[in-house]
Amino acid sequence: MSGDPVVRIAARGDGVTASGKHVAFGVPGDVLLDDGALAPGPHHQDPPCRHFPECGGCQLQHVDDEAYRGYLTSRIAGALAQHDLETEIRAPHLSPPNSRRRASLRALKVGQGAVIGFNAAKSHRIVDMRENFILRPELLALVDPLRRLLGRILLPKRTAELQLALIDQGVDVMMKGVSADGLSSIEALTSFAADNRLARLSIDQGLGPEAIYQPEAATITLSGVRTAFPTGAFLQATEDGEAALVAAVRDAVAGETVIADLFAGLGTFALAVRASYAAEAGRDAAAALKASAPNVLVEHRDLYRRPLDAGELGRFGAVILDPPRAGAEEQVRALAASSARRIAYVSCNPATFARDAKVLTDGGYNLHWVVPVGQFRWSTHVELAAAFAR
Repeated sequence: MSGDPVVRIAARGDGVTASGKHVAFGVPGDVLLDDGALAPGPHHQDPPCRHFPECGGCQLQHVDDEAYRGYLTSRIAGALAQHDLETEIRAPHLSPPNSRRRASLRALKVGQGAVIGFNAAKSHRIVDMRENFILRPELLALVDPLRRLLGRILLPKRTAELQLALIDQGVDVMMKGVSADGLSSIEALTSFAADNRLARLSIDQGLGPEAIYQPEAATITLSGVRTAFPTGAFLQATEDGEAALVAAVRDAVAGETVIADLFAGLGTFALAVRASYAAEAGRDAAAALKASAPNVLVEHRDLYRRPLDAGELGRFGAVILDPPRAGAEEQVRALAASSARRIAYVSCNPATFARDAKVLTDGGYNLHWVVPVGQFRWSTHVELAAAFAR
């Protein structure tokens, strides 16, 4: 077939041809014909969801698993290449459909009802979600009841944000933009929570979340340890994705017994490897980890404002890093000057990871491998875990 073949998928999800043209919904193996039409190839699949591509929750439902794995790998390889780095990139892990255990949805009062869903692509308009192929069934089952509830209590043309997380006791729901003033609103909210057997229902009216329904303490089990789950706390998007990251971190720090976990959160990795020390900027998360892991020295510490210095880091044989999207440039500079033998770096941004990896390799570390983890199936969001050693 004559034409311009699509050879890769760019960072934002469009296809790129051999001649460098960007093609919406192009997949490697597709061909851009001379008349501008796109001839689908063997890796171009029918999107499962009726809302694709209108909904902005997914960008790559037209890509089969083989091509999606290739996309994850190429994103990481491309980011490393910009810093003249290369390494073994292991086979990516993909979370299956309907495995996402946390989500942020938006709602809007419309007439006598409400619409709930993700924003439309490149828009603030909400796509009213009638089906979904990424959320856990427990979360998806709440959408219609939430739609009915918010149709009653939301003010006209007002929007709300809904944060849902599946924890040990069930679904934890936190609402922003919803008024809990007045007896009727409180009764409607608590009845909804009880009828749907929520783990907890919290309302944030501008002064922070306040639980209005919580039959028992909210917890999440991490590596077999039941840990308090503060409202809005970070949780890996899927259970299997968490397990893949934990396995990679264990591999990266294998053989070391004195381990530090930086940007520790609730202790996803600290608990898995029995770390000696953990640092976390979130006060509630640090307190939860301290209570669940009495043998770990937990410090409430902002590593952007006060990173551990090389001397402090020298106490540890291995260091785990799991920073936000911005990466950990200042902390990594101190780490590059330290005597720690092994580093496990978990990242949700290949670009900042590659920048930090360059600092570590310039400081004498070898980047041994990277494993991509596709927790956000069909999205352009790429996560990874990497191993460095001296």
